[in-house]
Amino acid sequence: MGRLLLALFVSLMSLPLWADEVVGPHVQGETFEYTTGGQTYKGYLAYNASDDQPRPGVLLVHEWWGLNDYIKQRADQLAALGFVALAVDMYGDGKVAQHPDDAKAFSAQVMQDWPAARARLDAALAALRQHPAVDGDHIAAMGYCFGGGVVMNMALAGMPIDAAISFHGSPTQAVSQPQPFDGLVRIYNGQDDPLVDKQALADMAATLEKDGAKVRVVEYPGATHAFTNPDADALAKKFDLPLGYNAAADAASWQAALLTLDKALNQ
Repeated sequence: MGRLLLALFVSLMSLPLWADEVVGPHVQGETFEYTTGGQTYKGYLAYNASDDQPRPGVLLVHEWWGLNDYIKQRADQLAALGFVALAVDMYGDGKVAQHPDDAKAFSAQVMQDWPAARARLDAALAALRQHPAVDGDHIAAMGYCFGGGVVMNMALAGMPIDAAISFHGSPTQAVSQPQPFDGLVRIYNGQDDPLVDKQALADMAATLEKDGAKVRVVEYPGATHAFTNPDADALAKKFDLPLGYNAAADAASWQAALLTLDKALNQ
């Protein structure tokens, strides 16, 4: 895994870590369709087309807005570092919300029906594992905002992943019967985030630890909700939401996440 570790080191030295600064010429991104329950889901798959051997996979779960350019850029970044990244489509047909009211409705519908959400995630995981570019024995999940809550629940459900990494994720427990999970769980939050309930987060972490997960919660001073998204300031102004981009917290959490992926997938 020397090439991956070298790429990781270079990434850690590069700030900020944004699309045109880390995506190399061999990163290929494409629409990736999979089906479950008679419905088609249009994810986004990114990988290094020049790789000649299978690489670890990362399942990415989008913010409540849906499968937009932001999560696709994150997939491209991971592909540039030697992972195969699948940004899943949790809403169906690649749907993207244009207003917070729609985003709230779409995300609530998913979290209120965990069995259906689990079926979508299972289908995406199966499709990712079967891709010829993927080392199916090494898979992690990473999510943002709504997606952070989803990956926490993936761990809570004992889904077959090696790590669950959440950025400013909502700690709503959607799983009614938690299952054992012995992987890594990393939760990166803004210390000043008014949208993440501190007690709910503590309860989520405690439940995960009780079920065997190796949990670490990191809070970044001065950071609020959506601190990893460069569009957060514009969205905050447009919709009067408590969002804000924080470059320092973005860089620190990204570096920590990459080290977690390396530990979980390449040891």
